[in-house]
Amino acid sequence: MVIINSVNRCSWVTKDQIYIDYHDKEWGVPVYEDHKIFEFLILEGAQAGLSWLTILKKRENYRRAYDYFNPELIANYDEEKKNELLINEGIVRNKLKIESSVTNAKCFIEVQREYGTFKDYIWNFTDNKPMQQNFNSVRELSTKNDVSDKISRELKKRGFKFVGSTIIYAFMQATGMVNDHVSSCFRYKELS
Repeated sequence: MVIINSVNRCSWVTKDQIYIDYHDKEWGVPVYEDHKIFEFLILEGAQAGLSWLTILKKRENYRRAYDYFNPELIANYDEEKKNELLINEGIVRNKLKIESSVTNAKCFIEVQREYGTFKDYIWNFTDNKPMQQNFNSVRELSTKNDVSDKISRELKKRGFKFVGSTIIYAFMQATGMVNDHVSSCFRYKELS
């Protein structure tokens, strides 16, 4: 547990304001808008092997570089656009991650066509409600679970990239599919 400004927060929160804001306003809040779900899917894939704080600091650059996470536009990125992203210092310049974002946009659109919305597809894995955890310490938190394993397998079958179980579990935490705030954190009860 970390106490910042007399408020109990999860211990992973640093005194960095961007992290405090993310924890207090976004992390664990259920996301039902496809556009925002897609943003987190791309950002969590970009985060693989890096710290989430690194991605948060680059988030606005990602939004601009990736046409504000419009999957229809990203699905049509050509080699010129991908090369432009590779030299963009405001994002993680990893060729595989950039290629995967284009692939994932195409797959995302296919799921939308099949289910009407990506939200209807992804939230079905948790019976359309957040999974409520009850942890006293961040040491108890998982990096994956049976649901993230299942989502990962299903997304991979559909052609998605950078969607391993650990990435998907972080995605679930970010989008509120699972409430992993520790029980003493002020956000835990707010999101329960």
